[in-house]
Amino acid sequence: MNKASEPITLALDIGGTWLKATLLDPEGEPLGPVQKRKTPREGMPKALLLALVDLAALMGSFHRASVGFPGVVLDGVTLCAANLEGDWKSFPLARELETLLGVPTRVANDADIQGLGAIQGEGVELVLTLGTGLGSSLFSEGRLLPNCEFGHLPSGYRSENDRALSFENRLADQELKRIGEEAWKQRVLETLRIFLRTFNPNHIYLGGGNARFFVEDENLPQEVEVVPNETGLLGGIALWKEKE
Repeated sequence: MNKASEPITLALDIGGTWLKATLLDPEGEPLGPVQKRKTPREGMPKALLLALVDLAALMGSFHRASVGFPGVVLDGVTLCAANLEGDWKSFPLARELETLLGVPTRVANDADIQGLGAIQGEGVELVLTLGTGLGSSLFSEGRLLPNCEFGHLPSGYRSENDRALSFENRLADQELKRIGEEAWKQRVLETLRIFLRTFNPNHIYLGGGNARFFVEDENLPQEVEVVPNETGLLGGIALWKEKE
């Protein structure tokens, strides 16, 4: 391999439904297609580690790894993961994967990585990811405020049994399937209006697998832009650029 094309980064995205992987060149450009497999439901966290290693084996050679995790991550250690099975409290994910993959590995919140791949670095920028749950990240002049879980904030709505509902409770994929696309989209639009009034961002980036329902939606506020789902992988290069 030409030294000018090194280092190659393995970008991994851990979702509540899918695990995804691609290789990135030193500039963060993809070197091939995205590979994916179903996220394990049992035997976690070990089953997830093994699934990621199997996925990495399909990708060819690489020199380092970036991993997006759907929960709070501090210094490579996971603190929680609302949409994954198993106990993720104080789990040293970066260290475990570094041992198994045999390369330096950095782990961050998946919505943070999505944002790093999407933002322009100007003003206040908010990223919301619509997938199994609702992820979020917030930036000011390109600087990340990590591990913002705005989806866990109370939405002001209550369930039929009078349980307080978070924004994630109302926008999760299971709710999309339960109430249907149109009703769910109205909930998303209402949430966007609330977040626009609350954070006054210059820009909101809408990502994740279910953002596809808004690709040609004329009802989106002008501050909102839909970004490709692959942005959650492409942003992985920034975990290394910020520390080089």
